[in-house]
Amino acid sequence: MDVNIKDFEAAIAELETIVKKLEDGDLTLEQSLDLYERGVRLSRYCHGRLEEAERRIEVLGEKGDLQPAPASLTAIADDDVRRAAPDRDEKGRRA
Repeated sequence: MDVNIKDFEAAIAELETIVKKLEDGDLTLEQSLDLYERGVRLSRYCHGRLEEAERRIEVLGEKGDLQPAPASLTAIADDDVRRAAPDRDEKGRRA
């Protein structure tokens, strides 16, 4: 995890700012590349946090008791992560 990323909400806000700056087009090539790289890191962080949240989803059972999410949800989320970032392990680290 990037120690400069505070939390999901801060990462989304920074990512939105980066996208706006890149869309404005008033940057040098180096500035654009630096922002793009930061945006990719933020995007991967956010994606990872969303995947973690999906894994933690609990489904309310018929009797009102909480049960873990069905394995099918976890398997689909894991497959999506592998397809989206094949060069990374399950924790988002470079393989």
